[in-house]
Amino acid sequence: MLAISAVIPRDPLNLIGLALCILGIFLSAVFLVAFKSHKTLSEASSTIRAYLKFFYACFVKPHSDDGTGNQQDALESFYKAQAEVYDTTRSRLLHGREDMLALVASQLKHRMQAGLITKKPVWVDIGGGTGHNIEKMSSFLSVPEFFRSVYVVDLSPSLCEMAQKRFERLGWTNVKVVCQDARAFRLHEHEHEAHQRKEITLQTQPVHDLDENADVGGAELVTMSYALSMIPEFYPVIDSISSLLSPNGIIGVCDFYVQSRVDYQSRNYTGGVIDRHCIWISRVFWRTWFEIDRVNLEPARRDYLEYRFGTVLGINARNHFLGVKLPYYVWIGCSKDSGASTTKLAEIDAAATESPYLSALDLQTGPTPGDIEIRSKAYESAIVNLQSSLPLPATWYQNHHWRIHHDESLQKHVRFNNTYIYAFTWEDSRVDARLLRVRPDDVILAITSAGDNILSFALEKPRRIHAVDLNPSQNHLLELKVAAFTALGYSDVWKLFGEGKHEDFRDILINKLSPHMSSLAFQFWLQNGPATFNKKGLYYSGGSGHALQLVGWIFKVLGLSNEVKKLCAAPTLNEQREIWQRSIKRVLHSRILTWTVIGNEKWLWKALGVPPAQRNIIEQDYLKQGDAPNMNPIRSGHAIYEYVLNTFEPVVNTTLISDENHYYLLCLQGKYSRKSHPDYLTPKAHIKLSKPDAFDGLRIHTDEINEVIARMRPGTLTIVVVMDSMDWFPPTGPHALRQIKALNKALKLKGRVLLRSAGLTPWYIKKFEESGFSTKRVGARMPGTCIDLVNMYASTWICTKEVSLEQEDVKKGLRKPSYGSMDQWKI
Repeated sequence: MLAISAVIPRDPLNLIGLALCILGIFLSAVFLVAFKSHKTLSEASSTIRAYLKFFYACFVKPHSDDGTGNQQDALESFYKAQAEVYDTTRSRLLHGREDMLALVASQLKHRMQAGLITKKPVWVDIGGGTGHNIEKMSSFLSVPEFFRSVYVVDLSPSLCEMAQKRFERLGWTNVKVVCQDARAFRLHEHEHEAHQRKEITLQTQPVHDLDENADVGGAELVTMSYALSMIPEFYPVIDSISSLLSPNGIIGVCDFYVQSRVDYQSRNYTGGVIDRHCIWISRVFWRTWFEIDRVNLEPARRDYLEYRFGTVLGINARNHFLGVKLPYYVWIGCSKDSGASTTKLAEIDAAATESPYLSALDLQTGPTPGDIEIRSKAYESAIVNLQSSLPLPATWYQNHHWRIHHDESLQKHVRFNNTYIYAFTWEDSRVDARLLRVRPDDVILAITSAGDNILSFALEKPRRIHAVDLNPSQNHLLELKVAAFTALGYSDVWKLFGEGKHEDFRDILINKLSPHMSSLAFQFWLQNGPATFNKKGLYYSGGSGHALQLVGWIFKVLGLSNEVKKLCAAPTLNEQREIWQRSIKRVLHSRILTWTVIGNEKWLWKALGVPPAQRNIIEQDYLKQGDAPNMNPIRSGHAIYEYVLNTFEPVVNTTLISDENHYYLLCLQGKYSRKSHPDYLTPKAHIKLSKPDAFDGLRIHTDEINEVIARMRPGTLTIVVVMDSMDWFPPTGPHALRQIKALNKALKLKGRVLLRSAGLTPWYIKKFEESGFSTKRVGARMPGTCIDLVNMYASTWICTKEVSLEQEDVKKGLRKPSYGSMDQWKI
């Protein structure tokens, strides 16, 4: 401490001098960047002069006014000297404006296509300044053709003058510049239809100046770009947006911010908090720095915005301006009442719980069976918010109701560290289709994993698909795939999920995919997607991607990369076997590799998703083949070695990787080929999955299977696919039996459970048989044979519900009869 205090000057004049030196270094760096970014000396000179004006207006010129405290005079004091250079000096400082414009443009286009907006939209840009946003919007929409009217509202005469000159130069006659306090701006004073609507409303009921929420006359778009932080009386400005916005309109805001997680951690309506927290030094520094120019970064501005409206999408980002992280946010919102009626909530909730949708009139016609009150967690959360006058959780404001709301802050979700394990699904979907023979009236519940199996089921068009995964990021991946089929052409879908790379990922995410994603999934992919799809590739990401990278690294170190390429391109089985035997087999089947890597418990779980309980099943099956009573570490490694040997060897000998086994082709080369890929990546599948109603029956749950089916109407599921998840349960605990009983309750009679196991006859099969199921092993992996194209599991089972445990308990007098089962009560 003494050393530090000795370095820092204590004289106020010295402190001022030090501050000016730091400021000089900062501006010199700005000038250097400006000079490098321009080709000619004259351009660089012009830019430097602009930054000098900016420096003078912001840090030298005193902010004087007429002493009345008038906000317009204060703004003029700040902007008049720099109005002509405003756009030049703000291009590097004010990030996020283009993203905000792109997001609202894509939302508007979607709402027009969906019929929610039936006329040319009206746009009000509050604090629009020089009109920069309006001209930039032309990169996404044709402003003269798309919008009926555009209003640039700003209180600074100097900036409004610049805006007027801009639109005269562009010749855009539908853009009007209004120099007025945003609190007083009313659309009916400028729009004929809004004026007519106001007159009608005045004749029929009292009006409190919030009178334009109607299909005719309201603005379909309201934006604020780095304006909210400069408005002293921000509460009435945010309130006034309600009087401007039409029922299906969109709000877009971009601004600086600083905030601590303490402020927002208990809120469920913010639409996600990735990167929202700012460290204390950032909060203190930026708030103090911006107050010099009367820019206020207190959290209340953003908080009130999120409280007053519903959140559609949110971005928390940093502008790395000269190496300094300057926090800013982009927020897309809508009316808080959009979709908030109890009728709409109940309708959506009925699909999530498989309960019949009953309107208020239906409920009055007779006695209500008890289980009609089954509600999802999302519905309960929505009702709590409505009772507290809060907006609904952000998932309720999606354009599609695929994703069911979940509490992202719970430890069971946070423990996955915001990443997924599986970038691809390790289940043979063609075998599943053959075994299950999905019908149009089927209601399927399946583990999400990477979503490939969910898309395969969607091709069969069952009535409903419930995708369930405890890891939020696995569901984010499924959302990305669903959004891609909804919004993109086949070539882009192939790049994303066939090759695993797309050079324009960020652009298509913002411009095309964003209207079809929840805020949580959008934030996740905005943060992680560019690095994933632009660099290493989708299939080298996640836990499974680590395994692929390690295998590729081993092949490279051992000089086998060319051999792997030859294996992936081998035209015949004989050639494939020859390549395998002469080189690759000795690496993959190396005992050292197996014992040190594949046999390592941490590696099995982190990279391959094999938990200790499943490893134990493999070891127990191996013990049954030998005489050793105990499994010591050496024999444990040998058990894994034998399992791996029995997995790979039959695959190479019986399936052609280059032509038919896309699972191993992906593992070896990190992408699919045009000849070998999943069925959902065919052009025909794209035609099916890109239809408007392709995913109407999809519901994505982020929770445990037990939690989801406990909130479903009994006797409604017809197919449940649990993959190998039953292997994860410890044999000594009650968890497996609890889930089996829950499955019995949720399934119809003759409903089926499809599962795979690392064991030939896993211990929990008896639990199924004791709980009203008949069991049948429909596939078994014997030495030298393939159970399917993956060949990773030792057995495949179908367990069919033969007896309802509920009915048995009623007969025995152990419980009262329930009217919840569709087998008992026909509607």
